[in-house]
Amino acid sequence: MFRFGCEARIHASDAATASARPGASVKVLVTGGAGFIGSHIVDLLLAEGHEVRVLDALLALAHSAPPDDINPAVEFRHGDLADPDEAARAIQGVDAVCHQAAMVGLGVDIGDAPDYVRHNDLATAVLLRAMARDGEARRLVLASSMVVYGEGRYRCEADGRVAPRPRAAADLDRGRFEPRCPACNGPLQPEAVGESARLDPRNVYAATKVHQEHLCAAAGREAGIEVVALRYHNVFGPRMPRDTPYAGVASIFRSSLAAGRAPRVYEDGRQLRDFVHVRDVAHANLAALTAPRLPGPFTALNVASGQPRSILDMAAALCDAHGDGTRRPEVTGDYRLGDVRHVFARADLAAEVLGFAAREPFAAAIAEFADAPLRGPA
Repeated sequence: MFRFGCEARIHASDAATASARPGASVKVLVTGGAGFIGSHIVDLLLAEGHEVRVLDALLALAHSAPPDDINPAVEFRHGDLADPDEAARAIQGVDAVCHQAAMVGLGVDIGDAPDYVRHNDLATAVLLRAMARDGEARRLVLASSMVVYGEGRYRCEADGRVAPRPRAAADLDRGRFEPRCPACNGPLQPEAVGESARLDPRNVYAATKVHQEHLCAAAGREAGIEVVALRYHNVFGPRMPRDTPYAGVASIFRSSLAAGRAPRVYEDGRQLRDFVHVRDVAHANLAALTAPRLPGPFTALNVASGQPRSILDMAAALCDAHGDGTRRPEVTGDYRLGDVRHVFARADLAAEVLGFAAREPFAAAIAEFADAPLRGPA
């Protein structure tokens, strides 16, 4: 049986040294490997000497056509992970699975719910069954998300650490965007959220990511599969899909600038997030796939820069880096009821468990992203 004998590292040179050791090269199934994050993971795995098989449904929500940047060194399969036969074929002969396939983003409305459940929850359940029956791949790295936390962590001066209730539409209509203390209705101070925080999904996408984690945790206990759930914060970088409500906010802003429009910032723009570059996310996956030891059968880790920034700051930085820099973000006061106000991360546990820390400088990464190619609209 395959043993995870190489030591997890951050830099490509270190990982190349590790993968050169006897038995260190692995064969990895990357679900969703033709997508934004998945394709970067595929490229990094291949660069480190690993074999890669990709299974991707090429959903129209993310792909207008089969992408032309799929690495020719991969074994590519076009198929639906929720199909038990496809999953069983895809899992044969691999040592580990990097599960990136998902329907992402807040979406349009509740009408998206069946598609989110099928592509996220059902597909994950089918994959786990295939892994348990096949018995060879004993580690699964799951692409989870910071959305599992709902609102982040807050502290009230009078009542200490509290969990605010979902924001009411009536308050948002009046421009009252900050959550209030559920005990005294006083103001709250946002804090970095750690992995031990309670899970509190506030929209359909978030609910499916929590369910994915729970399914994987059950598989870890019952089938002996080591699971690492990487809770991505706001990922950005080249190859994001453009002009779709299923993309992240960075892609939406970048698409607006490419079309000659100002980025439209919801609420007052002061929402705090953690923006992490896709190359850092790929390195986190490499570390999770190759770590020699894990704390237990299920490990959840934030993948983040550790540096909170406001949505308005991100939009302004993109404006400064794109074109002549004269276009400025438009703060609209609009809102989406499923959005949360503040969520940003503690990133120390990933450093402790995997030796991972984000390394891409924000300013340089934004400058690159401002002119980087995006995927075509679906």
